[in-house]
Amino acid sequence: MKKTLLLGVAALALAVAAPASAELMFKPGEDARFNWKSFEDFKAANAALKGQTLTMFGPWRGEDEKLVQSILDYFRDATGVDVKYSSSENYEQQIVIDAQAGSPPDVAILPQPGLIADLASKGFLTALGDDTQKWLGENYAAGASWVSLGSYKGKDGAAALYAFPYKIDLKSLVWYSPENFKDAGYAIPQTMEELKALTEKIVADGGKPWCIGLGSGGATGWPATDWVEDFMLRTQSPDIYDKWVTNEVKFSDPAVVGAIEEFGWFARNDKFVDGGAAAVGTTDFRDSPKGLFASPPKCYMHRQASFIPSFFPEGTKLGEDADFFYLPAYAGKDLGKPVLGAGTLAMIMKDTPASRAFIEFLKTPIAHEVWMAQSGFLTPLKTVNVEAYGNPALKKQGEILLGATTFRFDGSDLMPGKIGAGAFWTGMVDYAGGKAAADVGADIQKAWDAIK
Repeated sequence: MKKTLLLGVAALALAVAAPASAELMFKPGEDARFNWKSFEDFKAANAALKGQTLTMFGPWRGEDEKLVQSILDYFRDATGVDVKYSSSENYEQQIVIDAQAGSPPDVAILPQPGLIADLASKGFLTALGDDTQKWLGENYAAGASWVSLGSYKGKDGAAALYAFPYKIDLKSLVWYSPENFKDAGYAIPQTMEELKALTEKIVADGGKPWCIGLGSGGATGWPATDWVEDFMLRTQSPDIYDKWVTNEVKFSDPAVVGAIEEFGWFARNDKFVDGGAAAVGTTDFRDSPKGLFASPPKCYMHRQASFIPSFFPEGTKLGEDADFFYLPAYAGKDLGKPVLGAGTLAMIMKDTPASRAFIEFLKTPIAHEVWMAQSGFLTPLKTVNVEAYGNPALKKQGEILLGATTFRFDGSDLMPGKIGAGAFWTGMVDYAGGKAAADVGADIQKAWDAIK
């Protein structure tokens, strides 16, 4: 079985490897948005790599694979390295099989910190070194957060930087219709206190402030976990969040129960939600934002990650028909501007000159700007030109990321699957249905305690 899977991935790698002479998406020196000096400097420093091979395994397939190949073309051009990129529908399982079989890729890129932690603990990853750790801390906005995200315990039990964050997703967003806000005379809230005041004002004006839906088939409940995670970051210090996702701070702790109740302030009030509180647990999350575009509007705001425009009505124009703002922090708490999100991390599984060079490539603005100029890419790298973003929405999201004082990865993704993709989901559905937050927290904690 293993041999068949391995052979299949090897064949796939050969099938998707782009030729070393592939035409570059943007010709060096011709577009002033890009930091071509970073590309030329990297090229001059890595000429000796010509003729080497770099195998890479990642999560991107289809259109996303075309995008990553367009970035890899610049690495190929600068170094002369033959990059063979592959992926698999079951990439999480495949990378473990490859590592255990002694045939891992030189570089792996994964979106699951929990899986990366497991690979590091078993000695399958190479530490990236103090220089890269220092570089991340100095060159990424909220740098300490990114160092923390990429650091894990190795086989020796010592913590080190093993993963380089690259291509980030943003979750702390509230979507709205600019036309509806303008017609009603509403301003974008700058603090959580203002957001709550706006929620109450919309009700006083005869409207419904929010559209909220937790439905997602077998994954029903997950949208509420994002709400709770955002409120953990807005009511507690980052270290409490970190202890929560590792179960050092329990779900039954007042800090967590309080964050659940903050979500309930919005979701369990019939006056605040389109369809009333009873509709929250049953409305499909893909359908829930559509109330923004009804006439008259069924709601004025919808909290969801950067992907949600995919489910807006056909023809919706971002920046005109729909826009977003940062889910604000409390003015009354000294917690800065926390951002919740996700993303991918690159790691070395075979320590070769080409592998090391690839990590150095990810430090160059050009490795970010070329993808920024296309689609679906955000970065916390402070040296990029935000004008390189392909559209105003991406630029605005990128600026939110650059303005963050704290970044934390989606907490449910850091928890054991039975909790983050199980008891937490169902618990939030129970809470939306009327169960007390303390009881919900106790139930989730009981499920965590039962894991052996």
